[in-house]
Amino acid sequence: MKLDELSPAQDAKKRTRVGRGVGSGLGKTSGRGHKGQKARTGGGVRRGFEGGQTPLYRRLPKRGFTNIHAKNYTEVTLTMLNKATTEEVTAESLIADGIISKANDGIVVLATGNLEKKLAVKAKRFTKAAKEKIEALGGKTEVI
Repeated sequence: MKLDELSPAQDAKKRTRVGRGVGSGLGKTSGRGHKGQKARTGGGVRRGFEGGQTPLYRRLPKRGFTNIHAKNYTEVTLTMLNKATTEEVTAESLIADGIISKANDGIVVLATGNLEKKLAVKAKRFTKAAKEKIEALGGKTEVI
């Protein structure tokens, strides 16, 4: 490979060169028109600027708040627990089996679906019905 043998990629687009004479079609003002804020170097207005009128984001009321102490639990159903490969189910084993992607602040077991095998489940929270269904099959529930 030599420098004189280099060529642009097949799908490469040629850059439009402006300010290179009137014959190019983009000479003199380089497509910026005559004078004005947008014709100047660094000209233009910031995002959301409405010409001095109070912008929309300041006219609308502020609503609600974000609770910084809120817990974000990952929900796991009994149907999902059927896919577990180990008898002792924890957040780590569920991630390893690919059932959930991350545990967030812990997992909460919901009673959706039916459980088909005996499991020992460790989670942050259980719904009442989920706890009953797990223990009805002889499984164990442990709140961690």
